[in-house]
Amino acid sequence: MKNDPDLHPDYHQIKVKMTDGTEFITYSTYGKEGDELHLDIDPTSHPAWTGGDQRLTDRGGRLSRFKKKFEGMF
Repeated sequence: MKNDPDLHPDYHQIKVKMTDGTEFITYSTYGKEGDELHLDIDPTSHPAWTGGDQRLTDRGGRLSRFKKKFEGMF
């Protein structure tokens, strides 16, 4: 897909390589046609996507107050 370079960046296919070695083809303005993007963080390795070892903490009783205020509504 060719666009007017004065108006649009070059939009082309690149290969994205995940941290576990899997790859996929997508369109991007990154690099040039055929470049490969190696990810350091992706949905297979980062807690923001995988859920990680996160725990919900009740700072200052906010969660308790919320639960008490809305108990019985759901």
